[in-house]
Parts: sequence; structure tokens; C-alpha cells
Amino acid sequence: MPRIKNRVVNIFIMVGREREQQDLIRLLEREESQFCAVYGRRRVGKTYLIRETFRNQFAFYHTGLANSTQEEQLREFNESLRRFGHTTPISSDWYEAFHQLEDLLEHSTIQKKVVFIDELPWMDTPKSRFVSALEHFWNGWASARKDIVLIICGSATSWMINKILKDHGGLYGRLTQQIHLQPFNLYECELYSRSLGIELSRKEIIEAYMIMGGIPYYWSYLRRGESLAQNIDDLFFRNGAPLKDEFSALYQSLFRHSEGHISIVEALSKKKAGMTREEILSATHLNDNTTFTHQMQELEYCGFIRSYLKLGQKRKDTLYQLMDNLTLFYYQYMQTNEYNDEHYWSNTFTSPRHNTWAGIAFERVCFQHIPQIKQKLGIGGVVSQVYSFTYQPRQDEDPEWKVQIDMLIERKDGIINMCEIKFCNDDYLMNTTEEQRMRKRLACLQQRSKTKHTIHCALITTYGLVNNSHSHIFQAVVTAQDLFTPND
Repeated sequence: MPRIKNRVVNIFIMVGREREQQDLIRLLEREESQFCAVYGRRRVGKTYLIRETFRNQFAFYHTGLANSTQEEQLREFNESLRRFGHTTPISSDWYEAFHQLEDLLEHSTIQKKVVFIDELPWMDTPKSRFVSALEHFWNGWASARKDIVLIICGSATSWMINKILKDHGGLYGRLTQQIHLQPFNLYECELYSRSLGIELSRKEIIEAYMIMGGIPYYWSYLRRGESLAQNIDDLFFRNGAPLKDEFSALYQSLFRHSEGHISIVEALSKKKAGMTREEILSATHLNDNTTFTHQMQELEYCGFIRSYLKLGQKRKDTLYQLMDNLTLFYYQYMQTNEYNDEHYWSNTFTSPRHNTWAGIAFERVCFQHIPQIKQKLGIGGVVSQVYSFTYQPRQDEDPEWKVQIDMLIERKDGIINMCEIKFCNDDYLMNTTEEQRMRKRLACLQQRSKTKHTIHCALITTYGLVNNSHSHIFQAVVTAQDLFTPND
């Protein structure tokens, strides 16, 4: 039977997960029993984090089965009990199964008994009363002891939030620790790729991030000695590519009825600035009911979409925007590979399609690194809100007054940073036409939003800004280098 020491020391520190590892280790140091929930999207590294932190030394470890019946779940749970030395008949329900787990743990000689149940949402099959049995296990037995560390984990983020974190039943307020494992940022992806022996320029890391986001599992497939273009073809486009079907697997693993969720993100993939709730309903032909509301909430919980307001508008005008890098890449790029070209990325790398996708994808990366942008602007400690702004001219107005500003940082100190985002292969060059366009946007924002804030123009770009007679319109420049800083 596995053994775990009272305290884990000299643990292997994983890239980007130092704080989470320390949070897990502290569970062993507390006198009372601990109940911890670890959640986050598929492939973000939850199971790896827990296994490595505790060196696979558990008093009990079980993983739920995907798309299985209650009978199959109970049979596998019984097999896990058997592997840890407890031979009993297969339980008829979850109450009996957890009583058998209690019996196993009561006979354990381990001082601190770490119980790790992975993919917990899969175990909650219809009418199984699984959550009720889990509540009874914790409230009626484990919490009364001082030697239990219960860690539950799941990729179905919405289930974990609704059934565990926000539960108003027997588990309300029972968690002693929760860890929402986030994707890596650019800084962490750079460290991780180097740890794999893969050398990429920072522009290449950004391009890879625009496709894969900060999901360590995806990055682990990158091969040494190959260019980024070769790697992307190998990962997504060649016959048998390991991530070719990841899009469908991702949504099916997170949502039990994923058709509606996929319809929503597909509609949003076609609208760069996002859509209102009513526009999404019209585009998807989904019913305006609580199911749709839950689907939208679940997508936002999991980080696939974000809700935001345009400057000066009310909550009823909320926009929803697709934010997931892989989803955007799937609809903008993978779905267009009609002839199954195994070198589709390499063959279209300089095409207008690539440039269109890159512009949108880089904007998403910038929104995923707002703390780094604020730090460069010198406003890391200033309370702020991120908005967008659009203005559609009336029929009697000049059509050139049509304006869309993707990122506005409204600060409590009375300033708005109006951010222009440009993905370039060299330093960005402002000319007369571009300066006039920026000034028109600035004037429109000042007049139509009726803001009393002072507006500062900022450029966010790959390399930098060519210094000329037009560049002075920008009061700050944020480059790709500035996005490679750790979170505070």
C-alpha cells in the first residue's frame, strides 16, 4: 500500500505552478481534515500537478470514467479500492461505496491520508445521488477527523463551480481550499518550452500562443529541431496529427450536451467584436431559455468567451466575445482546410487569410495579458476597467466616422488608454493616413462617448514603433517583449 510522509519536502517545482504546489503542500500541515477542489479546463495540467506534488503517494486514488453508467462507475471505484488493499463486493450505490472507502482509510496507518478523486464530474451520472453521497462522506465522517486530505478534481469547470463551489446544500462552505488552475501566460510558455529544449523566438512563442493558448499539454507536443511552421503542420494538419480532433474532444469532455455550446462559439467566431445575447440567439436559432443562459455561463466559466460592455453602455447591452485561442484557430483556419492539405499552415502562412486570423488572434493574446500591459503603462496598481467602443454613423453623417476601438482601459485616476493593437513583422510605421485615422477615432470617442476622462493613445505591437513625424500621437508603446513578464 502507498505511503506518504507527514510533510513533503524538496518537491519538484513545476514551471508556472509554484504557488499551487505550495497551496497543496500546506494542506498536509494543517491540524484539521482538509477538502480541496482543483478545477480548470481540459489539458491544463490539473492531474499532473497533484500527482507530482504528492509523488503519487496517496492513501486512495480514483479516476472517474467518461460517458459511463452508474454501474460501470461503481465497478471501477471498487477496482480502485482493491488496488489499495481493500477487497469488498461491488457497491450497489454511492453511499455504500463511500462507506467502503471509510473502512479502507480507517485501517490505514498513514499519518495524513491524501484521497485524490480525479474527473469527479464524470462520476455524477443521472439519478445516481453521487453528490449527496459525497456530502455525507465529508460531513458525516471525514470532517470529524484530523487526518484526511480530500482532493477532488475535474475538467468540467461549470459542474465543479455549480455543484461544489456554489453549492447551497450540504457542501456549502465546506471547501477549505480551491485552486482554479489557469493556462500559462507567455512568460510561463517561454520557460516551459525552454525546459523541453525547444528554442523559439518571442514572436514565434506569441504565434504558437495565438494557436494553442497557454495549455501545457499542447506545448508538450512541440518537437526540437523543427520550425514552428513544421510543428503546427505536424500537430494539427498531417494525417494522424495528435491535435487534429482536439476541438471536438475539448467540448465533449467539458459539456455533456455540447451541441449548443458549439453553436454559440461558431457564431461568435464570425464576429470579431462580439455579439449581444439577442444576436447570438438569432444566429444559432437556439431557444431563449434557462438552458441557453446556462450554456453561456458555462462557456464564460471555462474562459471560452468573455462578456464586456462598450464604454458608456448599460448591462443590458452586454457583448459576448470568443476568447479561446484553439477555438478561434479551428474556425478561422482548420475548418477551411477543404482538401486536407497536410502542409496547410506552411502553404498559407503568407496568405490574406493568415493575416486576417493573426490580427484577431493577437488581439486575444493582448486581452489575456492585461496585467502585463498595465504594468508597462505604469498603471499596475491603478483600479481600471477594460471596455471597447464602436460608433455607427447616422445616415446624415460621414461614413468615415464609423469607429471600432477594441481596447480601452478606463482608469480611476481620470485617464483612458485608447489602445491600438497591431501584429507586425517589423516596427510599426505610422503615416499621414494612419495618423488621420487615429485622430478621427480619438475625436469620435471624446464626442460620442461623452467621457470626461483624458484620453491617451497607446500602441500595442510586436516589435516597436518607427520614430517619425506621425508617431508622437502615441504616448506609450507596448511591445511583445513587455508581454513576457510574470504575473504579480
